[in-house]
Amino acid sequence: MSIILNGIGVSRGIAIGNAYVYVRATTEATEYHIPAKYHDKEIERLRQALKESSMQLHEIRNKISADTPEDILAFIDSHLLMLEDPAFSEGSEAIIREFSCNAEWALQVQCDRLVQVFDEMEDPYLRTRKDDVIHVVQRIQHTLVEEPESKSEPVKLKGRIIISDDLTPADTLMMQHQKVAAFVTEFGGPLSHTAILARNLGIPAIVGVHNARQLIHPTEQLIIDGNYGVVIGEPDARSLKHYRRLRHQSVVRRRRLNQLVNKPAVTKDGVHILIQGNIDRPEDIRKLKQYDNTGVGLYRTEMLFLENDQYVDEESQFKTYKRALFRLKGKPLTIRTLDLGADKEIQESMGQGPMAHNPAMGLRAIRRCLKEPEHFIHQLCAIMRVAAYGDVKMMIPMLTSIEELEQVTALIDHARELLRHRKVRFNDKIEIGAMIEVPAAALSSETFADRLDFLSIGTNDLIQYTLAIDRIDDEVSYLYNPLHPAVLQLIRKTIESGKKARVPVSMCGEMASDPRYTRLLLGMGLNYFSVPPNAILEVKNIVNNSNASKLHSKARRIMSCHDINEIESLVDKLNS
Repeated sequence: MSIILNGIGVSRGIAIGNAYVYVRATTEATEYHIPAKYHDKEIERLRQALKESSMQLHEIRNKISADTPEDILAFIDSHLLMLEDPAFSEGSEAIIREFSCNAEWALQVQCDRLVQVFDEMEDPYLRTRKDDVIHVVQRIQHTLVEEPESKSEPVKLKGRIIISDDLTPADTLMMQHQKVAAFVTEFGGPLSHTAILARNLGIPAIVGVHNARQLIHPTEQLIIDGNYGVVIGEPDARSLKHYRRLRHQSVVRRRRLNQLVNKPAVTKDGVHILIQGNIDRPEDIRKLKQYDNTGVGLYRTEMLFLENDQYVDEESQFKTYKRALFRLKGKPLTIRTLDLGADKEIQESMGQGPMAHNPAMGLRAIRRCLKEPEHFIHQLCAIMRVAAYGDVKMMIPMLTSIEELEQVTALIDHARELLRHRKVRFNDKIEIGAMIEVPAAALSSETFADRLDFLSIGTNDLIQYTLAIDRIDDEVSYLYNPLHPAVLQLIRKTIESGKKARVPVSMCGEMASDPRYTRLLLGMGLNYFSVPPNAILEVKNIVNNSNASKLHSKARRIMSCHDINEIESLVDKLNS
């Protein structure tokens, strides 16, 4: 008899294969007393465990294929960096001495402290990085009790569907190396390691399938539908036939999409659409070029600061941005200025002042930069210097008023004077734009468009601020809806403001990369998309199979609706 389990589909695709229930050994840390005269010996035991854990990860990294993209290897590298971080070593050693406790317990106490820091972060991506801490601690714990961490069984995993409570990056990469068919985990979300790696590796994956290990028998046949988050156990002949057909269609579709690499995005009636990529670091351009030889519509510069955990000087920023520009080989690069604050913090500024009650609406992005102009000036100078070497634009995040824009403009003028005084090469005419990501900015978009060279709609924040909900909060996430009439009106107003002022308007939020909304956005007049690299071909395919002129009238009808259910129904018809 078939059973159907539901979870969160985090990596698209269909897989059919036999289950392999992967059980990792768990270690419960118990506290026991260590006399003061043995503290040094206990600390040495901890240091040795850290060293052995590092050796294990290096061994795993060496087994990974040499052509594995850098952004995937970064997951293993981040764990290696954690093992070298004083937060693990010095913090745990201090606990051993202070409480005269064993290394396992000290490490667990330190782990709990670090996890609490991540839990308090507002940004959902950074919040899920507590998984890194937990995975690294578990590896050290296994080494401390002389239990080698469970590795892949000698059983052949090729074509198997892995069922687990959760997977570490090392687990995921080693299983991908053995060509597993899919992943199903009991825990995790769209931003978990399994989700991110599975998407990057192109492996169907479903997370959040509670009690999967108890409900799925080892070796039983499964169907995994990563598109809809459905797991079917012991499927009947009819289901198998249906999903085999869908899987075949998916393979054919993927091959067809690959034919669009480096091809133009043009609607059937001849409207050229620009589709660019979003990146966090220069190394991401390698992945971007796998899908298209296009430019970058959003370079999130804060990752450079977060990875260094401090403010980065002008020269280091200049070299990093220049490396990104040169890797693009003549294609445009839009650099977003620093979006630090609230959940995205660096050590240098932590602990300054009381914690904000509502960090998402606190001192972040351009507000933070204007309050700390001595750091902002370095970035402005670095960006303008890089702009002398190619097509570089500067984008300001989270502007809410013209007064803020005037302050930014004054600082840019000041940066120009500094560069002239230093007789440094820079672009005096660099194009400057703004991200429209709060309702106030969208409502003022006509004024912004008159004073700027371009606008870019950041839908992630725009939707959350408009609807006053956190889409990651399970209690209210059902309210997060890009098709809410108020959200659509703000998007339309921004697009129309750009057309009136004859400045380009792009969209760089998740809505731009979701194929459900591509035709609607085309109908609303959006001609510029900036999306994650792996979404480029899907969006391009829809563009190439759409008639923009016919979509305009249909979009106008949708915009005249005030009922979300009716809007969703019309959008479904638009896509059918």
